[in-house]
Amino acid sequence: MVNIIAKRNIFFTLSGFFVLLSVWALVVFGLKPSIDFTGGSLMALQFTGPRPELMSLQSTLSTLPAIGPVLVQPSGEQGYTLKLRFITEDEHQQILSKIRTVHGSENNRVLEDRLETIGPAISSTLKQRSWMAIIAVAVTVILYVAYSFRKVSQPVQSWKFGVSTIISLVHNVGITVGIFALLGHYYGIQVDIPFVVALLTILGYSVNDNIVVLDRIRENLLRRRVSDFAVLANNALNETLWRSLNTSFTILLVFVALFIFGDSSIFTFSLALIIGIIISAYSSVFLAAPLLVAWEKWDHRRP
Repeated sequence: MVNIIAKRNIFFTLSGFFVLLSVWALVVFGLKPSIDFTGGSLMALQFTGPRPELMSLQSTLSTLPAIGPVLVQPSGEQGYTLKLRFITEDEHQQILSKIRTVHGSENNRVLEDRLETIGPAISSTLKQRSWMAIIAVAVTVILYVAYSFRKVSQPVQSWKFGVSTIISLVHNVGITVGIFALLGHYYGIQVDIPFVVALLTILGYSVNDNIVVLDRIRENLLRRRVSDFAVLANNALNETLWRSLNTSFTILLVFVALFIFGDSSIFTFSLALIIGIIISAYSSVFLAAPLLVAWEKWDHRRP
């Protein structure tokens, strides 16, 4: 049997370090928002012949400095999606003309599927609704866990199960967001609406992962007299350890496959989920239950 609870201070230190690093990255670098949140233009192109290499197309667009930075993403087997600042019709035609001149031919025509413009008002609304969705999920989780564990009163009150879960969720989402702040600064990876959907998915998965462990603690509390809560919690962790890890591993395989073989439009979605699931698997075992034990010992130390 692994004595996870006895080593909880090591895990608290490790988690604290990564949370502080994530906060630092967010404060210093911030997230790199896509046009979903900043507004801009999106061009979808299709090639009737072989699609040019990504680096080649990026090099072509770099010869148009007045256009500004352009995010180029593969789309399907023969297309590309260009995300850039607001462009005028003259700039739009200039981009098309340049691409057709360099990469087009009689056997490989460049077709424009669509040109979309996302205004700042729409972007602001999306940002506001994204935050509202995340907050609503967090509040719902606290209420749900507190209600589900309402029969537990000793040695840890039911609401502390909910707070422990929320701390774990903030830990999981916070570190994921921090990693994307670093990826955005060093590799130019932007966050978009699929990224927000991924965060909400991570929240839901984290709750499920934590409930497996916390529910076993609750069952053990209701079935037997507690002489040492730390021992009881450690037993619950060991009883659910392999189930939690196996579940996380099988789900992780799905999203790794999605990341490797999926379209570029879900790149941030699948990458965020891979990171979030790994962190959630860690926190469900090494953070949520140890927090309850630390809280219980703190309560007994107080006069």
